[in-house]
Amino acid sequence: MQGKQSTSDGGMVVALDIGTSKVVCLVGEVCADGSIEIVGVGSQPSRGMKRGVVVNIESTVAAIQRAVEEAELMAGCKIHSVTVGIAGNHISSLNSHGIVAVRDREVSEYDLERVIDAARAVAIPADQRILHILPQEYLIDTQEGIKEPLGMSGVRLEAKVHLVTGASNAIQNIDKCIRRCGLGVDAIVLEQLASSYAVLAEDEKDLGVCIVDIGGGTTDIAVFTGGAIRHTAVIPIAGDQVTNDIAMALRTPTQHAEKIKIKYACALAQLAQADEMIKVPSVGDRPPRDLSRQSLAEVVEPRYEELFTLVQAELRRSGYEELIAAGIVLTGGTSKMEGAVELAEEIFHMPVRLAVPQGARGMESLLQNPIYATSIGLLHYAKVEQKPVAREREAQPNKVKEKEIVPEMREKRLKVPKAKSKPKVKDFFSRIKDWFKGNF
Repeated sequence: MQGKQSTSDGGMVVALDIGTSKVVCLVGEVCADGSIEIVGVGSQPSRGMKRGVVVNIESTVAAIQRAVEEAELMAGCKIHSVTVGIAGNHISSLNSHGIVAVRDREVSEYDLERVIDAARAVAIPADQRILHILPQEYLIDTQEGIKEPLGMSGVRLEAKVHLVTGASNAIQNIDKCIRRCGLGVDAIVLEQLASSYAVLAEDEKDLGVCIVDIGGGTTDIAVFTGGAIRHTAVIPIAGDQVTNDIAMALRTPTQHAEKIKIKYACALAQLAQADEMIKVPSVGDRPPRDLSRQSLAEVVEPRYEELFTLVQAELRRSGYEELIAAGIVLTGGTSKMEGAVELAEEIFHMPVRLAVPQGARGMESLLQNPIYATSIGLLHYAKVEQKPVAREREAQPNKVKEKEIVPEMREKRLKVPKAKSKPKVKDFFSRIKDWFKGNF
């Protein structure tokens, strides 16, 4: 297809959200003022994912291909690489720190790399791989709370970081699905971290906030205090469990249960009208039945209550429950249900708000929806984390970056044998003369 080439190296960024219920591909154009304009959207039902992990490669590849083709057609460009989100119960995290001596008494890029390397030197299981090393703060000598230590004077540099790890096989399967579609992977990003770029304000992160991203297969949690991420967790209960509860309790096929959930369900029974009736399709040839909306809410409410109670337990376990003054921010498709915010406020006893993604122009009527929080967040992540590299390459197109060439050259140096120097004739005769003197 002729047109613009859309990769993260140019003025375009591409996000791919491979969820349990849907696959979304967004193409965004980075404007001169730093904002993002959405120029392409592709969305397909997801059939090959379960609770955030790939369970059927062929189905996942087919869904990705269709979503990407839709986005390409709308944007009028060819997609070459994507920034992709990852979730699932295999994700784990921990806080770590590293300490190094500052070379030349002034913090340089080299010192920052060394201190991050020191912080990542922790024992993790052999089947896990580090996804993110997220700096929380730096300490220089006795000075705490430093966000940007570059160029500061000191003798001792310490970094506190948040490490996020994921199962190697789950990461490889997502990578394999994308590459089988003929696409490259710019970055694999934790989904709740991506969502935070789209739905959280900086003052919320400073004050202390917990984002709860309720998707189809998993509920993803991230806690921010002091402007930095402190804790992440994944709870394997989300929208699919609510659908299954409705299907089992009302004895209706799953696809009808999903439609009933989206159209009529309420997370707080007292908000539903007892005299409001809905038609419930039956299994097989049986005729549909009438059911009150309040009875449906009585099926849904216990599952939401269980979910929020598990989130509260995770917050208490993390030790940050008392530090999130800005409260709870709900996002994700399953958070849209009527009564979810009110029920959450009853359980958490703190402010709760429903967040829609911000900071992207174009197709607002479609994309101003919590369902797209992760995919729009991935665009923001790609713009912030990968754009500076693109600008450097544009400014110096003929200069190869030192970091890209050094490992390659080092390998070549190791392989090239040192040239042997030719022995001098004079030295050779001198050694023979000395031998004769010693033996005769």
